[in-house]
Amino acid sequence: MKSFIKLAVAVIAALAVMFAGANIILHYENKGDAGRPYRVEAQRIAAKIESGENYSLDDYRYITNVEIQKSGFQGSDSDYLVKEIDGKLYRFDYSYKAENAAAITSFNVCFGLTAGVVLLLLLFLFIKIIRPFEKISAYPTELAKGNLTTPLKESKNKYFGKFLWGLDLLREKLEKQKSAELDLQKQNKTMVLSLSHDVKTPLSVIELYAKALEKGLYKDEQKKLEVAQSINTKCEEIRGYIDDIVKASSEDFLNIEVNNGEFYLSALIGKIKAFYTDKLSLLKIDFAVDSYSDRTLSGDLERSIEVLQNIMENAVKYGDGRKISIAFSREDGCQLIHIRNSGCTLSENELPHIFDSFWRGSNTGSNSGSGLGLYICRNLMHKMNGDIFAEINGEDMVVTAVYAVA
Repeated sequence: MKSFIKLAVAVIAALAVMFAGANIILHYENKGDAGRPYRVEAQRIAAKIESGENYSLDDYRYITNVEIQKSGFQGSDSDYLVKEIDGKLYRFDYSYKAENAAAITSFNVCFGLTAGVVLLLLLFLFIKIIRPFEKISAYPTELAKGNLTTPLKESKNKYFGKFLWGLDLLREKLEKQKSAELDLQKQNKTMVLSLSHDVKTPLSVIELYAKALEKGLYKDEQKKLEVAQSINTKCEEIRGYIDDIVKASSEDFLNIEVNNGEFYLSALIGKIKAFYTDKLSLLKIDFAVDSYSDRTLSGDLERSIEVLQNIMENAVKYGDGRKISIAFSREDGCQLIHIRNSGCTLSENELPHIFDSFWRGSNTGSNSGSGLGLYICRNLMHKMNGDIFAEINGEDMVVTAVYAVA
C-alpha cells in the first residue's frame, strides 16, 4: 500500500514537472526575432526606406502601416513599434498573433486529458486491485499458522474472485486434512492404549507362571504341562495383538479422492505440453511428444495431470538430462501413455519396488523426496480403473500409464 502511494505521488510529480516544463519551452519560443516575425519585416522596410527604395505593404504579412513622426503619432488601436531612420522616428503598426498559441492550447488540452486518464487509472488500480489485495495479503500467513476456521468473504471482484475462491478452497481442504489427521492420531492413540491394556493381561499371566516354574512350585508333571500350554496360549494371544498392529500399520494411510468421469486425451497432453515445453527448454532437455489420435478416456483429468507430472518430475530428477519423450499406443481397448527418459541408473532388481510406499532407490543420490510419488500414482491409477508400470529399455527408463477408453 505504501509503495503504491509513493508511486502515485511520483507519477503526479512527474506529470506536473512535464506540464510546467513544456509550457515554459513553448512560451519562450515566442521570444526573440525568430518568435516575432513582425520585427523582421519592420527591419526590412526600414532598410528600404534608408536606401531610398520603394516598398509596398502588400508584400508584407504583419506590418499594416508605416507613419513618420511629425508633431506626434496619431492614436491607433493596433500594436506598433518605433524605429529611428536617418534621424526621423517611424512608427510601424503590425498585427500579429503567436502562431503556436493554438499549439500551446492543444498541448495543454491533450496533456490534461492524458494526465486525467493516468490519474483515473491509478485510482482504479487502487480501488479494484491494491486495496482488495491489501485486505487479503495476511490470509496466506494465517493459513500457514494453522488458522483454518475463518472463511474468506465472497467477492464480486472479477480480478480476485477466482483467486479468493481458490484460497478458500485451499483453506477448506487444509481444514479437512487437519481434522482427518487429528482423527487418525486419536484412533492411533486409542488403538495403542487398547492394545497395551490387552497385552498386559496375558503378559501378567506369563510372568506369574514363569516365576512359579522358576521357584519350582509345580511338582506334578501334568501341572507343568498345563502351565506350559497356558503360556503358549497367552503367547498366541499376544501374537494376535501384534498381527493387529502390523495390519493397522500396513493399511493405506493416504485418503486420496478421485472424481471419475470422462476427458479427452488431448486435454491431458495439452496441459503437460504447456507446462513442460518451457521448463525443459530452460533445462536444455530435449522434449518430444509423438503424434496421437484423440479419444475419450475414463478417469479424473486433474488426477491424471498429477500422475503424469509426477512421472515427468522423476524423469527430470533421475534421468541424464538429455531427452524426455512421450509416446502413445493402444492395447486391448486401453490407451497407453509411455514417458521415456534417457540415462536410467536404476538396477533391474530394484525395479519391482519403485511403486512401494517410502521406498527410494540407490540412484536417488542427493535428490530430496519422500518415496511416495510413484506409490501415490499407482493408487490414483487403480482408483481410476487404470494401471501403471515401469520397465528398463536399454539405457532408458519407461513408465507407462494405462487408461480405459470410454
